[in-house]
Amino acid sequence: MPKIVWQDAPQEHDYPAAAAYLSLVLPDGAVQQIIDGLRQAQVTHRKAKDILRASGLPLLPQNNSHVATDLDKITKERTLSPILLVRGDARVPSPLLVADGYHRVCATYYVDENADIPCRIADSPGPAPVGTVR
Repeated sequence: MPKIVWQDAPQEHDYPAAAAYLSLVLPDGAVQQIIDGLRQAQVTHRKAKDILRASGLPLLPQNNSHVATDLDKITKERTLSPILLVRGDARVPSPLLVADGYHRVCATYYVDENADIPCRIADSPGPAPVGTVR
């Protein structure tokens, strides 16, 4: 089994990528708040299988071009960037959002579903109170 090698911190370009995705599913004010939270968050570790379960996202196939690229990096022991997550809320329900790194999660899962993935996690600012506009 190849060793999965991770960088200590996300790459700078991961934050605009996360913001671009989040801008499709959240109001603009919430996006900047989350990105700021991700930048300040400490790196923590979560299992690949748990990230997929909490997000409700399907496991992408190994032949997906981005997953294949990350699998190649893993095979060659090149470093991967930690992923960026927005915590879900099962009470709402609201799934975990993989703001950046979905392909890296899938590639890691194929190598070892129990692998610990370094990630930064920010809380969502939550839904706007009834009668307010964000």
